[in-house]
Amino acid sequence: MENPEMIKNKFRHLTQQHRRHEVVKKLQRLAAQIRKDVVLMIGCEGHVGHLGGSCSSADIVAALYGYKMKLDPNNPGWEGRDKFLYSKGHAGIAQYAALAELGFFPKEDLLHVKELGARLQGHPDRIRTPGIEANTGSLGQGLSIANGMALAMRLDGRPNKVYCIMGDGEQAEGQIWEAAMAASAHKIDNIVGIIDQNCLQATGSITERFDTNPLPEKWTAFGWHVIEIDGHNMEEILQALDEADGIQGKPTAIIAHTIKGKGISFAENMAGFHNTALTREQYETALKELDEQLTALDR
Repeated sequence: MENPEMIKNKFRHLTQQHRRHEVVKKLQRLAAQIRKDVVLMIGCEGHVGHLGGSCSSADIVAALYGYKMKLDPNNPGWEGRDKFLYSKGHAGIAQYAALAELGFFPKEDLLHVKELGARLQGHPDRIRTPGIEANTGSLGQGLSIANGMALAMRLDGRPNKVYCIMGDGEQAEGQIWEAAMAASAHKIDNIVGIIDQNCLQATGSITERFDTNPLPEKWTAFGWHVIEIDGHNMEEILQALDEADGIQGKPTAIIAHTIKGKGISFAENMAGFHNTALTREQYETALKELDEQLTALDR
């Protein structure tokens, strides 16, 4: 027969499981909303945007902004914040969506992406946009910037982390590997590099263009603690981010296996949707599918 303490511990465990389930569901909903916002930002009938890589990394962005990072939307420059860089800045519209959903700026701004003088430009702009830490999109540079930020935090004695999402096509940039060596040599353990490994770049398959595989073995050889995950499994994403918190003396690389165009049936695993214009039919289909996903998550 179970004693009262055993019953109490079991109840506590079940309560924690329920809370974790609710957190995962909330983040899944945020990821679906980010994808919907991405589609709304791109629009249709002549407008062009980076759909594929924004959607492949949406779950990771949702987990960072909705779960892991310390932030204050009312004070974007708060010194106690964690920092996030989208090294593949062309996918920055997913970050715009997350920032708007958290209240860094009005959601109405999402409908004015790339307009002259607008808050939200084609690539992240730290001067114009609250919550943006650096201008990114010149591929290969983001991890070097993240290293500098992480070292500055260490010098200041701040316990924060810097998170940097890179593309797998971006792994062909030599500066990535210089930064990887530097982070390992300086034991920068408050940096987490996340590789959005959707296996496609603008013109086709990574393996057929510039094959940078195998990524886990390479990052391990460069002195990083490596975690491989399904980049669309929210529980795995959260576990990886939590594991990174406990790594000392070396940086962490999360290899996230993802699907380019995730969540939009006609765009999944299609290189042609890396940066493209949507037809009116595609636009409406994408919004319909994402609305159905949001409805299912609200049940």
